[in-house]
Amino acid sequence: MLDKARKIVIKIGSNTISNSKGFINEHFIKNLCEEVAFLKQKGKEIIIVTSGAKISGISAINKWSRKSDINYKQALCAIGQVRLLNSYDKYFAEYGINIGQILLTRDDFYDSDRMLNIRNTLFTLIDEGVVPIINENDTVCVKELKIGDNDTLASYTAKLWNADLLIILSDIAGLYNKNPKEYADAELIEQVTDIEDIIRHTDTSNKTNEFGTGGIKTKLEAAKICNDYDIDMILASGKEEDVLLKLYENTLKCTCFIAENHS
Repeated sequence: MLDKARKIVIKIGSNTISNSKGFINEHFIKNLCEEVAFLKQKGKEIIIVTSGAKISGISAINKWSRKSDINYKQALCAIGQVRLLNSYDKYFAEYGINIGQILLTRDDFYDSDRMLNIRNTLFTLIDEGVVPIINENDTVCVKELKIGDNDTLASYTAKLWNADLLIILSDIAGLYNKNPKEYADAELIEQVTDIEDIIRHTDTSNKTNEFGTGGIKTKLEAAKICNDYDIDMILASGKEEDVLLKLYENTLKCTCFIAENHS
């Protein structure tokens, strides 16, 4: 699926971009940039939707990590956003690739002028070989302005850009027939062609268990948005070394949500 797609959005989850100590995983970002450079050499156009601003902020100023005040959380994101983009910039520079940052809120996708501006900016950046890196604008977002989750942000981005494929890198290998964090006999569902049926029959009510970063509910909703607009989606484990290369070579088990016209 990845080998045939040309316009690809890659979403990086918080648990994927962090290490076992809860700080930014520099090795992951370095490896990701290497793989994106490989895909670009193969003629792919790439947009990255990344989590990790708050984690990067905590890495810089750990003394604020336990403060629950919204001002501190947004301040951590403000600090972390700079650190996070510096990491991407540093590793992409090794391949002569420039990056461009776009920070968005929910309102940006409900205003026709803003959407046109975002779209035009994306096309300009990509036409010039730049990799756009998108995140929610956490430093200004209150509840009323939040998109909700970067899974949703990634699907909105894929729809706006008319992408061929959205890849969500999470902390699980894909969609299972039951929660793999609770059931040892859970089986991976490798292909989904009827997202409506999957949504109807998947239990997403347990909010105390992550079942993947952001929860399985947001991932299924993202898949529905994509499939409704004829965009395929892959859900795969970002903890897998060389995950994008393995997806390109079709050697990694994952879940492919296939749009109706592609099945």
